[in-house]
Amino acid sequence: MAPVGIDLWPLRRLRVRGPSMAPTLKDGDVLLVNFRRRPTAGAIVLVRWRQRPEQLSVKRAVDQRGEQWFVVGDNQFGSTDSRDLGPADVLGVATWRLWPRPGRLS
Repeated sequence: MAPVGIDLWPLRRLRVRGPSMAPTLKDGDVLLVNFRRRPTAGAIVLVRWRQRPEQLSVKRAVDQRGEQWFVVGDNQFGSTDSRDLGPADVLGVATWRLWPRPGRLS
């Protein structure tokens, strides 16, 4: 039997940085991200940009475009998103806010 590694675990905690998802999420919020859940329009997702592979972002999924998604930040005045960088690769879906106001994310 193969050893169980952290990379096989489908859930990870993630800390939000920046104002791009305000007012829904704030800088410092801690989310639970499910890497096996399929995104749907309206979901809060963790993405990677092909133009910026070192950068991960939390955005709202809007529209699937082939293998990628058009995503935007809830704060239209403080977000770099698909309007600037084009579609992104979705890595996982944020399902819960763990801190500071625990609750399910829609």
